[in-house]
Amino acid sequence: MFRTHYSKLCAYANKFLKDIDASEEIVQELFYNLWLNRESLNIKSSVNSYLFRSVRNSCLNMIKHINIREEYKAFNEAEIKDKEENFEDSFETSELEQKIRRTIDMLPTERRKVFIMSRYDGLKYREIAEKLNISVKTVENQMGKAIKFLREQLSNYLIIAFLVMIEFLIKVFEK
Repeated sequence: MFRTHYSKLCAYANKFLKDIDASEEIVQELFYNLWLNRESLNIKSSVNSYLFRSVRNSCLNMIKHINIREEYKAFNEAEIKDKEENFEDSFETSELEQKIRRTIDMLPTERRKVFIMSRYDGLKYREIAEKLNISVKTVENQMGKAIKFLREQLSNYLIIAFLVMIEFLIKVFEK
């Protein structure tokens, strides 16, 4: 039976798999299982149709398994790439944040307080003026000077910040 059907079954399997080694493996596995189960095997159709149907089913199972493996591989590669990009982005953002904090620390004390209360605490100019017991005009003046100083000190980093922001937005809209 092996000598009669082996080459035809391999050719049939190869139509599905397009891989002669995998096709031979499928057919060899079929004959191995036939030999193991020869005592209990009960073929109700013709032997020829049983063999070809078994090869077809094994090939389809192998194709399904290969597809699942490829999807899993692609998913893992995408996850790794995403984590690497997030790490790079967070590193660049972290570096930029450190530079901003150092630059803010360079501001005169009262100007730094006004800036932090406005940008980090989210207070309005009127609220800052009341808390620091100064005029709203003084708050406006201090904020203007603080922003000008930061712009001058961070001019090289503004381009990086802009690019990081654009990259982040692209990723958000791609998902």
